[in-house]
Amino acid sequence: MITLTGFADEISADLEEQLDVLESEDIRYLELRGVWGKNVLSLTEEETAKIKERLTRRGFGVSSIGSPLGKIKITDDFDSHFSDAEHAIRLAAFFQAKFVRIFSFYIPDGEHDRFREEVFSRLKRLVQLANDAGIVLLHENESHIYGDTGERCRDILEAVSSPGLRAAFDPANFVQCKVKPVSEAYPLLAEYISYIHIKDALMDNGTVVPAGEGDGQMHLLLQELKRTGYSGFMSLEPHLQATGRYAGFSKPELFVVAAKAIKRLLAEQEMKWN
Repeated sequence: MITLTGFADEISADLEEQLDVLESEDIRYLELRGVWGKNVLSLTEEETAKIKERLTRRGFGVSSIGSPLGKIKITDDFDSHFSDAEHAIRLAAFFQAKFVRIFSFYIPDGEHDRFREEVFSRLKRLVQLANDAGIVLLHENESHIYGDTGERCRDILEAVSSPGLRAAFDPANFVQCKVKPVSEAYPLLAEYISYIHIKDALMDNGTVVPAGEGDGQMHLLLQELKRTGYSGFMSLEPHLQATGRYAGFSKPELFVVAAKAIKRLLAEQEMKWN
């Protein structure tokens, strides 16, 4: 069974509006990244307690902490960043979320080999922290970080070699790196995938579009996930802009467009979701 979730801060900065729109689309989870204009790692204890109270009262769960961990330069100081990781792990436990989303550090152009071992060393420290707390880190592929292509994502996952580090598969981010998500990256990463980001994009210019309208091979991805019996979260991260055919759309309306797009694709594949 597929469970839909999403980055609700793309709906609104206001928590209640986030939950209203999710509820209107029968989505009962969110990937907690931002509320009230603040990143999840910047929220005070009072604010996190208020969020948890509202989520519980309205019947919502947190699928993952959408942290920015690993979104620093590989040459930046890591000790202060490690403190952020400790906080992210505590938040995951507080919200009873199994996952924390991470990245693999910005690398100077063409210097992946030079910084490869430093990337692995840092990630192993983060994974040990997560393992000790019973939390799983999700590495999201993205441009300009070490794990941008399927090959380098697999390199990370093989080198760290821990159940505490899994892959969050993002089709649009692969497209923006000129990688065909399913025919090129997926075969390398299938055994490591524990989470799916629902985002599609055009290969020629990287523009993000609703699922199924770009070069993210979304139909093929769902076919493969159905074949292998994937049962887990699919997280909406629309990144849609109010331009072109969506000119004049509000952020909540754009999120609904994205939600209905993935639901149509799931229905075509006869895949059930909740």
